[in-house]
Amino acid sequence: METLLGTDRHPIRFVSLGRGQAVFFLHGWTSGAREWLPFANELSDCHHTFCWDARGHGQHPPPLPQQMQISQMADDLERLMDHHGIHDAVLVGHSMGALISWEYIRNHGLRRLAGICIVDQSPRLLTDGEWSLGIYGDFDHDRNQAFLERLDEDFAEGVLELAANGLNARSHQNYVQNSRGFQQMREYLNGLNGTALRHCWESLTQQDYRDLLPRINCPVLMVYGDSSQFYTHEVAEWIESRLPFPELHVYPQSDHSPHLWHKEKFAHDLRRWMHKL
Repeated sequence: METLLGTDRHPIRFVSLGRGQAVFFLHGWTSGAREWLPFANELSDCHHTFCWDARGHGQHPPPLPQQMQISQMADDLERLMDHHGIHDAVLVGHSMGALISWEYIRNHGLRRLAGICIVDQSPRLLTDGEWSLGIYGDFDHDRNQAFLERLDEDFAEGVLELAANGLNARSHQNYVQNSRGFQQMREYLNGLNGTALRHCWESLTQQDYRDLLPRINCPVLMVYGDSSQFYTHEVAEWIESRLPFPELHVYPQSDHSPHLWHKEKFAHDLRRWMHKL
């Protein structure tokens, strides 16, 4: 991976491929560059693609706890774009990556962007008496505090339980049966820095981008799973109704990672949408 120092001197680690219009693939919480590399490689025939390990993710030394803020991740993205002289870029963000995209727009505007792609995310993770379109539809402050305590007890198992105890019955069944997929994920999560990622989660759950959506006056490709562990179909519909230029795709038989369940379709839809830009 290439390395660039952020504004706080913490390394930004990334892979870049190809030439042409820039596309930045932003992974979800606890994930890394590997999630997006197959897509970045496929699109590098006519695009300059970037994948990173966001700070605190991957097998790298983590920053200080106070540096695990989503605002700093957005600054890392701006630093990366500025270093490469990027304009008319496309941001492709899954889960946390979508939140980073929104945080970037809030802090740095749209001047470098041609469009963004949002994959299965809500603009506000926590729910309350007036907002039911966050995690599970009923993941409020108290449930989040209990989850943070669970991460302190057993980070890997806490993350697995978050996915297993949600809205996808198949995911819950696989967890109960301790499927091979959950075993592999547990092993992977145990290799991460749980302390840094806990601070990251705390930052993510403090954010609210609902007021930002009507001001995103560039094209937005939305890709959601019809069986997400975390979000009901009303989430995508609500976001679509607030955006000036949305294009919504709901992939069948897909969980929180529809781009991984339908890799060829996602690559096709993304390439076609970017061609229209």
